Amino acid sequence: MNPSSVAGSFRVAVIQHAPVFLNLNESVEKACGLIEQAAGQGANVIAFPETWLPGYPVWLDFSPQAALWDLPPAKALYRLLVDNSVEVPGRHLERLLAAARKTGTYVIMGMHERRGSTLCNTMVYIDRGGQEFQVHRKLIPTYTERMVWGRGDGSTLGIFTTEHGNLGGLICWEHWMPLARAAMHAQSETVHVAQWPAVKDLHQLASRHYAFEGQCFVVAAGCVLTRTDVIEGFHSLGRSGSQAIQLLEAMPGEEQDLILSGGSAVIGPDSRYVVGPVFDQPDVIIAEIDPGRITEG
Repeated sequence: MNPSSVAGSFRVAVIQHAPVFLNLNESVEKACGLIEQAAGQGANVIAFPETWLPGYPVWLDFSPQAALWDLPPAKALYRLLVDNSVEVPGRHLERLLAAARKTGTYVIMGMHERRGSTLCNTMVYIDRGGQEFQVHRKLIPTYTERMVWGRGDGSTLGIFTTEHGNLGGLICWEHWMPLARAAMHAQSETVHVAQWPAVKDLHQLASRHYAFEGQCFVVAAGCVLTRTDVIEGFHSLGRSGSQAIQLLEAMPGEEQDLILSGGSAVIGPDSRYVVGPVFDQPDVIIAEIDPGRITEG
């Protein structure tokens, strides 16, 4: 869809809140409430961060023993993650479809997707009518992520066509894969969702570069997450006897220390910020998108 054929401005929202960490059922319910909140602020398109359901596996980066071979707590934690991952299609996705239908919004959700015996890092585009969805699976997990996720493939490098223009997206390190970027640029995105665990300085740079190179708006979505969020999310599952808690408790820091610091922003096709970045606090970030700016550029 050519940006000049898009009818008028519209609003996008970035959900910069923590999930109920590792608890899929409660995180889906929280997501539905946040979708309604963003829709109440006039959002037409609502984006969540990378693997928001049920939370980015932060122990891979912060727990000292996370990569030890055959470690029982690591295996128990992976099992817990698998048990709380989304099947596509499935009842948790149906709940999100219903929220999109109720609010009349397009939703882009990051999730752990369970495909047989493999987990994928997946972005799901949900139609505002709540009937259709489309997936993109991260092509190559980055570094220690390969302990939990399998690979995607190029068949999911597509756009989702809406009356607001073409929605597209990539996940984290895919923004440094030139051919993946080129494949998306060729499809004339109006809005590109850049999903990150948190949008750190280097991620800000990649997001702004993508906006200018692709001549599109970029919604950079990052999460805020404290050590308390992680521990309380685990305990909400009622698995106090599980060895999985050992890796989570081994992460350094005080209870309220931020593990993920947000940094969400909306960036225009000239690489300048439309809104944000917002750090260190939960927020629903709203921005007005004028597709005519793409034509001007």
